[in-house]
Amino acid sequence: MKKKDTLSKKDREDWKNFLEDTSHVPNKDKEYQIKSSTRKYSFDLHGLTLDQANKKVKEVIKSCSERNYREILFITGKGLHSNQDDIYKSSELSKLRFSVPEFIKSDLEISKLVLSVVNPPQKDGGEGALLIKLKKL
Repeated sequence: MKKKDTLSKKDREDWKNFLEDTSHVPNKDKEYQIKSSTRKYSFDLHGLTLDQANKKVKEVIKSCSERNYREILFITGKGLHSNQDDIYKSSELSKLRFSVPEFIKSDLEISKLVLSVVNPPQKDGGEGALLIKLKKL
């Protein structure tokens, strides 16, 4: 079979119409756009001391609030492998997953930005994580 070297007038016209009419082409930017109500940011706090974690939590919450994120997932771990000699631990707040919510409540600057602090579903970390829901500003 020999390839055609020239296009017919009808083929050229059809091709021109096809290129000019974009209604048949899906708008992927619109179709896959992330809605602001579902925007989630994730940050891992493993390996940080209580003081470092609190500073990072405050920084992340303020930054995410400014960027209109709706949720923040902080990975805290369950504290199963923590060093028992850690000077930042107390008998009541021995793990980040317990001390971070207390820090958020006690810090007036970030507590006004937070709607709730809950354990996320198991698929998102369960008891080894914290899901922070931010208020709309």
